[in-house]
Amino acid sequence: MCGITGVLAYNVIGQMSQINVQKSMNALEKRGPDDFDSFYKGMVGLGHRRLSVIDTKRTGRQPMKDSSGRYTIVFNGEIFNFKILREDLIGKGISFKSDSDTEVLVNLFALEGEECLHKLNGFFAFAIYDNVEESLFLARDRYGVKPLVYFYDEDRFIFSSEIKALLSYGIEKTIDFTSLQQYLQFNYIPAPNSIFKNIYKLMPGHFIQVKKRDITIKKYYGLLSQTKEKYEGGYENAKIHLKDLMCDSVKSRMVSDVPLGAFLSGGIDSSVIVALASNHTNKLDTFSIGYRDEPYFDETKYAELVAEKFKTNHTTFSLTNNDLYQHLFEMLDYNDEPFADSSALAVYILSKKTREKVTVALSGDGADEIFAGYNKHEAEWRVRNSNWENKMVSSLKGVWDVLPKSRNSFLSNKIRQLQKFAEISKMNAKDRYWRLATFTDEKNVMALLNLNSKNLANQSAFDDRKSDILKFISEDDFEGFLFTDLNLVLTNDMLTKVDLMSMANSLEVRNPFLDYRVVEFAFSLPTDYKIDGQMKKKILRDTFKDILPSELYRRPKQGFEVPLHKWFNKELKSLIDDDLLSNKFISDQGIFDINEINKIKQKVFSSNPEDSVSRVWGLLVFQYWWKKWM
Repeated sequence: MCGITGVLAYNVIGQMSQINVQKSMNALEKRGPDDFDSFYKGMVGLGHRRLSVIDTKRTGRQPMKDSSGRYTIVFNGEIFNFKILREDLIGKGISFKSDSDTEVLVNLFALEGEECLHKLNGFFAFAIYDNVEESLFLARDRYGVKPLVYFYDEDRFIFSSEIKALLSYGIEKTIDFTSLQQYLQFNYIPAPNSIFKNIYKLMPGHFIQVKKRDITIKKYYGLLSQTKEKYEGGYENAKIHLKDLMCDSVKSRMVSDVPLGAFLSGGIDSSVIVALASNHTNKLDTFSIGYRDEPYFDETKYAELVAEKFKTNHTTFSLTNNDLYQHLFEMLDYNDEPFADSSALAVYILSKKTREKVTVALSGDGADEIFAGYNKHEAEWRVRNSNWENKMVSSLKGVWDVLPKSRNSFLSNKIRQLQKFAEISKMNAKDRYWRLATFTDEKNVMALLNLNSKNLANQSAFDDRKSDILKFISEDDFEGFLFTDLNLVLTNDMLTKVDLMSMANSLEVRNPFLDYRVVEFAFSLPTDYKIDGQMKKKILRDTFKDILPSELYRRPKQGFEVPLHKWFNKELKSLIDDDLLSNKFISDQGIFDINEINKIKQKVFSSNPEDSVSRVWGLLVFQYWWKKWM
């Protein structure tokens, strides 16, 4: 796992940006603390920071050339089938100087060009310079596990693993107010856009070719085109096939020349990964976080059941709310774009503690999106398969509306869920998805912006972005709901969160559920294999039922909520009232409407905060980012 950066200049003015490659590399130090190097030739400059995982010797150093010397690569990620690809290349006369997957990738590209992408099983973001054509080729993995951002103007094309590294080149910072609109709804900004007008995220499954000033972006992978043929082998055979795929995926992701462990939350997803990984090592290191002050969110007893069953070397990091708070600003300081998924704090601390013992960790990310594991998936399924119970819940909307709601206890959270279900049951499919994916509606967002910001926000562009997100949602296809979650939530929230927080601590995280063969198989299955009126992630639970502790089989999904509401009333209150959301700060900044900010503050400090907690957190994160970066 690494950090990459580089510039391809079009002229002498652009060439001057090469002096910033080193500065950009320094901004990526946490992604690659073990080594660094750069490559310069004519109009190109490439930089690399290395976290040594495969072939830790100097022979694995980047930037790296292919055997002919024509191509030079900087690569972030892992290719898990690289040994098979290597043998094939040796058979074609290619000789190797290292044992790294990087050298395999650059030589495979030298032979096959963009077609090599279809042979890669792994996660990656890389750039390859062709010193004959003086062109640049960049690509991102199928589902967007690894990030790649870029900027271009009339003088240069610049890329990097993170926005902060792009800013090291002296790029002008101009807020994209349409992206701000999206952020205020989602608490993150969907690709391909960023918070800045002139900085873009390469979409998953896409590549870019840059030659002179010609920039071509192409899609090389589409999940729906890969899953047109639906599985018809029956439920029992599907379970056998899923188990085989997962066993192979986990095994291939255990190749490492440094210590490797696994996250273990106590949920079904991470437990499956630990169960399978335990077959390939004598004593797997596993890691959990416990919440001493928040028993409602504490899953450690289930994690310990799994650890005991598979005889892992288990470590539980038992945290108080004060422990969480002590890491809060450390976590926020790493963000170079507003990102307000509060559970990032838990991932940050887990990554920091885990890194003290291992360099690589396996994770259960992705299972919820491909096997229908979220509560919103159950809500959507119930709307589509309504019965008398669901109709009764909907008819009581007036009751749910007046009862206190929050995410911080079982009862108040259940009321919140019932109220939202009653609300969405009256909507069409696209409106339902949007309501379930966002924290507030567009009317509230526009009210929050001051007059000048309203004018800067492009409603037409916002509508186009919304329409693009919802294009696969329909009344007769539940799979479109999951596919949209995969593209929107998994890529822009869940994977971004894990990548940012793990890389902030120089920890590589691998996701066996996101092996493309597993994902494609999951999306070829009938919906009722994944979800029915009784169970979410049905086939996943049934496939591994016999090897996991019985207590896990029907466990409901347990999320984690940072105790934000408590902090708002205590530790963060002065930050809200006297600093980031104060009238003076809001007035001087000129982005938000003071009256609307005060209404949200009043709501969050009431006895019935509802989703205002998430909205205030989103505002605080934006303000903290704005103060640091703008």
